[in-house]
Amino acid sequence: MKKLNIIVFIVILFFLNGCEDTSNNYSPTYQKNKVLDKKIYILGVHPLHNPKHLFEVYQPLVDYLNENLKDITIQLEASRNYDSFNEKLSLRHFAFALPNPYQTLKSLDYGYKIFGKMADDEKFKGIIIVRKDSNIIDFKDLKDKKISYPASTALAATMLPQYFLYENGIDINKDLKNIYVGSQESAIMSVYLKATDLGATWTQPWEIFKKDRPNIANELKVLWETKSLPNNGLVARNDVPEELINRIGNLLFNMHLDSKGMLILKKINLTHFEKANSETYDEVKDFINKFEKDIRVIK
Repeated sequence: MKKLNIIVFIVILFFLNGCEDTSNNYSPTYQKNKVLDKKIYILGVHPLHNPKHLFEVYQPLVDYLNENLKDITIQLEASRNYDSFNEKLSLRHFAFALPNPYQTLKSLDYGYKIFGKMADDEKFKGIIIVRKDSNIIDFKDLKDKKISYPASTALAATMLPQYFLYENGIDINKDLKNIYVGSQESAIMSVYLKATDLGATWTQPWEIFKKDRPNIANELKVLWETKSLPNNGLVARNDVPEELINRIGNLLFNMHLDSKGMLILKKINLTHFEKANSETYDEVKDFINKFEKDIRVIK
């Protein structure tokens, strides 16, 4: 009887060990996911924010599109800085992109088509910020001061502020020390940390920065703001099927009409998307020509 109990114990132990081995070697197996069979289209958003924050703001928009597009998948891709985004755009890496207006015009040279844009053009303007304890009050106080910008190709956050200063008697190539820091947040933080005397950005990232980092924003103030231009564009590569461009356009242009879409747009700080074409950006084209004539060649 005792021998029988030992044998039973050994059998049970062997069985348990077998179960444990199965568990340790287990890796999840999935039914073949139809998403993996779908064609993936990459959507690139220019560096409005650092990559982490850009995903927080724009991934819900991509999720919204994917929920309504059953046969393809949109994949969001951030870029670490403007140079990286510009390179990807020039190499036609993105199927769809949300570039700034200057990049929107440049995308036409790379075989993209403008099919829409962000609305709220009145918000697409540059702002120049200083610390509240700054002694900069007037343009005459700017001689030899350091000013931070996100990038040389940022339209609202760099070119509009630089042209604004030019119109107010500042030679930005001689009177100021221009520092390009890579992102909107860095341009703002450089002022807070006293690495620069002024910082240039634009209204949308500033509004989001105030919500996300109110203690820091409270130490800063907007000293000047520029005129506005047409807002960021929506472009599609010319090998993307027209039918798909139309479907995505319809989703974007109507998302403000349902409650879920409205919440996503609110997070982006946007009322709606709207239709656009290359003629929509004629005003931007005129501004770029003036800017390169009066300020510097854009590189």
